[in-house]
Amino acid sequence: MRTVMGVWRWRRNPLRRPTDLFEAWVAFAALVCVLMVAPAIGWVAGVRVDGTLQQAAQEQRQERHLVPAVVVRSAPVSAEEVSAADASAQRTAPRRTQIVASWTAPDGSSHEGTVPAAEEPPRAGDRFRIWTDAHGRLVGQPLDPSAAAFHAGMAGLAAAIGVAALGETVRRLVVRRLVHRRYIRLDRAWAAAGPDWGRAGAGS
Repeated sequence: MRTVMGVWRWRRNPLRRPTDLFEAWVAFAALVCVLMVAPAIGWVAGVRVDGTLQQAAQEQRQERHLVPAVVVRSAPVSAEEVSAADASAQRTAPRRTQIVASWTAPDGSSHEGTVPAAEEPPRAGDRFRIWTDAHGRLVGQPLDPSAAAFHAGMAGLAAAIGVAALGETVRRLVVRRLVHRRYIRLDRAWAAAGPDWGRAGAGS
């Protein structure tokens, strides 16, 4: 609102100062930054981030594979893990049971390792699926395209808000400097006129 009000300093007025006109141009520049520049930069940033994330998601979908696994047995739990679980049982959700599972990688190699149980309680022989790379190493689930688009949108929105905030901050700093200079000039004018203030014939 202050930015919009600053633009009105363009109106002709016999009391308008040169700094008022300059302040109006600064307000106009800030308004253009908020309404045009910030959305444009946000859109560009969102498009670029989306392209990068979508490419990463596509590469992950090509490199990661969902393979069947079989529960072999429950994984042994150390005494330290038991103590930590008991201490945090009242304030955190229970941890998923760890199991030893076996699976065959896309390249045909066999693997066995510790993974979180897909179901509770796990039973030997149960089948489930896990994400691995081509050599059978455990990896995370590939990035979902919709999640990538969401993150890109948030990045673009953050960029737009940042540019708009920067423009408004610059405007405020410039206006503050202008007001400071006006007060300095007013003090000087008052100091020059003050000694004669109220005297008959002063300035004659």
